[in-house]
Amino acid sequence: MQQITLGQSGRQTTRLGFGCSSIMGAMGRRESLALLEAAYDAGVRHFDVAPMYGFGEAESCLGEFLVRHRADVTVTTKYGIPPAQNRSLLSLGRRIAGPVVKRLPGVKQRLAKAANAVVSAPQKSSFTPLEAKQSLDRSLAALRTDHIDLWLLHEAEASDLSDDGLLRLLEDETQKGTIGTFGIGSGCEKIPDLTAMRPQYCRTLQYEWSVLDAPIAEGNVFRIHHRALTNNFRALHAVLVQHAETCRRWSDAVGSDLNNANNLAALMLKASLAVNPASIILFSSKSAQHIQANVATARNATIEAAARQLYQLVQSERASLLSNAGADR
Repeated sequence: MQQITLGQSGRQTTRLGFGCSSIMGAMGRRESLALLEAAYDAGVRHFDVAPMYGFGEAESCLGEFLVRHRADVTVTTKYGIPPAQNRSLLSLGRRIAGPVVKRLPGVKQRLAKAANAVVSAPQKSSFTPLEAKQSLDRSLAALRTDHIDLWLLHEAEASDLSDDGLLRLLEDETQKGTIGTFGIGSGCEKIPDLTAMRPQYCRTLQYEWSVLDAPIAEGNVFRIHHRALTNNFRALHAVLVQHAETCRRWSDAVGSDLNNANNLAALMLKASLAVNPASIILFSSKSAQHIQANVATARNATIEAAARQLYQLVQSERASLLSNAGADR
């Protein structure tokens, strides 16, 4: 798989990265570890996690995986949103309900609502150097490592970053080698203010991007993108299914039947890689088969032209198509 330097960390990794937001949620530790191994076996070498993922258990699960693979992979984790409260209760509920969810997938949505009722709404940290250092130490322990390749301020806004001591901490930890480099992982709508008002924190920016988004101007900031598929894929596929003539015209233009969900997903993912050649693209999945398919898409140079053509079609007709369908971005 194509390699890239992970920002200012100096480490090489794969352009396709695995997001660990799905592990240790509806699945148990053994299944989660198997999923991580499936991503590794497929060729993925960058893994993205956060203290809040998997009811607060995703970091420790990834840490068990890293015991076997640390030298071969790069890792991102974050500071800014602590793990959910009532974690033990949720873990027990997951273990009990897991077999039921497998037999009756329709139960999953009701369980998610119940979990939301148990867990208080995520609260952002205060972005002080003391809290940040405590979070960093907890992440290092959970991940069973002495360094983190990329440490992101999770959902930070420009107004959160008023304590210069936080920046000094980030720079000191980078100098010591505890972190390879740092940056911000936040919503795309917050990026302009962050780069204008707090550029010193923006060595790396991680935010969402899909074919529904405009091209990104080149710059000296390293970027990582997620949500190339998920809701954006579902919205675009629904529009194409609804507008049969447009679907036929687009399919002819790209040389692939876009009514087929797998074809559309592959081209959307490939477009994210092709249009952002200096970025890492993250994906998440609970299926080893889907992981293998996404890696195959990343490696498949023969569909790059079709993916770029799809992107041009989306950009030229996006406004009318999505407004008519009322698609939710």
